[in-house]
Amino acid sequence: MKFDKEYKKWLIDLKSRIRKSQIKAAIKVNTENLHLYWDLGHDIVVRQMEAAWGSGFFEQLSKDLRSEFPDMQGFSSTNLKYCRRFYLFYAQDNSNRQQLVDEIPQQLVAELQAANNKGDIIRHQVGDELVDHPMFQIPWRHHVQIFTKSKSMKEAFFYIQKTIENGWSRAVLMNFIEADLFFANGT
Repeated sequence: MKFDKEYKKWLIDLKSRIRKSQIKAAIKVNTENLHLYWDLGHDIVVRQMEAAWGSGFFEQLSKDLRSEFPDMQGFSSTNLKYCRRFYLFYAQDNSNRQQLVDEIPQQLVAELQAANNKGDIIRHQVGDELVDHPMFQIPWRHHVQIFTKSKSMKEAFFYIQKTIENGWSRAVLMNFIEADLFFANGT
């Protein structure tokens, strides 16, 4: 069967649109997972403050969530501890966080707002400014590297911004963190 040039051109365009759609879907899933991890971290912090559940808390929560959602990943006790750290790191100081949010280029914020339907889910947050924050555009494992290795939120937001601008893989991000790009950049 011989196809004409018009068909081949259309097929190339169709493949491109399918790939773009797959990428958009993956980004949306990632964003929702990050919001889930944020909410989960918040809930863990609040409940640990309200009750002394002991050292087996994360293991029990992990077991219960895995039992209820056997096909979902992200509920290991280690990851649940990371969710808590994620929330605590970025929620640490409201005034400092607002200043840093104001420094994020408005173009990135506008792009995220255009991509997100912000009315879908009510978020548990210290400040509403994080609902559409660009930090929700990078993958979870990037975040783990950033908030476990950054000494300040300013440093963390620097790496978030650079990851978004340059499309860094986790390996590239880790190399720049190890090389102290934030400090080498004079920030």
